Amino acid sequence: MPDLHGKTVLITGATHGLGQRTAQELARAGAKIVLAVRDTAKGEGVAAGLAGSAEVHYLDLAELATIRRFACEWSSDIDVLINNAGVMEVPEGKTEDGFETHIGVNFLGPFALTNLLLPHIRGQVVTLTSPFHSGGKIKTRDLNWTQRRYSAAQAYSDSKLADLLMARELQRRLAEAGSPITSIAVHPGVVRTGLFDHVKGPRGIYYAVGSRMLGHDLDHGVLPILYAATQEVPGGSLVGPDGLRRFSGQPTVLRPARNALNVELGRELWVTAEQMTHTTFDLLGASRE
Repeated sequence: MPDLHGKTVLITGATHGLGQRTAQELARAGAKIVLAVRDTAKGEGVAAGLAGSAEVHYLDLAELATIRRFACEWSSDIDVLINNAGVMEVPEGKTEDGFETHIGVNFLGPFALTNLLLPHIRGQVVTLTSPFHSGGKIKTRDLNWTQRRYSAAQAYSDSKLADLLMARELQRRLAEAGSPITSIAVHPGVVRTGLFDHVKGPRGIYYAVGSRMLGHDLDHGVLPILYAATQEVPGGSLVGPDGLRRFSGQPTVLRPARNALNVELGRELWVTAEQMTHTTFDLLGASRE
C-alpha cells in the first residue's frame, strides 16, 4: 500500500471482523482512522490498538436521526469513506425508522450517510457488497417486505444488490457533476468472520462448510477493501477476489452480475432511497441542514 500519512479514512462497523482489520492495516500505512460505530467502548478498545491516530464516534445505521446528527457535526475532510457495517440473515425486524432490517442497515443507512458526507469527501467512497448480490431481486415498491412472504436470505441478497447499484449510480452522478470523487463497490468474497455464525439449519451448514472449503480468512478477505481504498481503481468498478466463484483469491476488478448492470433499476432505486431517507445527492451540503 502507499504511504497514507495525512489521509483520513472513515470506516463504519469497525469494532470487529473486516472493519477492524481494515482499520488496522490502513492505520499501519499511516492513515488517521475514524471509527464510526454503535459500541463506542469497543471502538475505543480497537482505537487503542491501532498504530497511529484514531477517533471514535457513535453512529447507528439503523436510525436516520443519528446518521444526520453525525453528518451535521462532522466538519473535516475525509479522503476515503468505507461503508463496511452490515448485517446478514438476521430475523425479520424493523429499524428505528420502520425499514426492514437488512435494507435499512445495509443500504438505506449507508445511502443517507454517503449523501450527507459528500461535501467532505475528497477521494473514494468504498461500499461493501457481497458475492450474493447475484441473487438479489429488488422490488423498489416493496423494499420493506410488506407485500411478500419474508425471507432473510433474500432480504440480505437484495440489500447487497442495492449496495452495488448505489455505488454504480453514485459514480454516474459524480461523473456527471464533474467531481473527482470515485465510488467503488467491493465484495470481499466469503470470509470467515463470524458474520453468519448465527444462521441455523441447512443454510447455516452450507455457510459453515462452504466458507471452509471455498472461502478465505480475514488476512485475505480484507485485501479487496484495501485495494479499492488505496489503488487507482476506475469509478463504478466492483473489486473482489479472483478465485473460484469469486469466493476467495487475490483482489481484482470484476464484472458484476447482470442484475447489477441495470442502469434504470439503479436510478429508480436511488430515487426511492432519496424519498425514504430524505437525503439526496448533494456535493455542496445543502441537504445537511
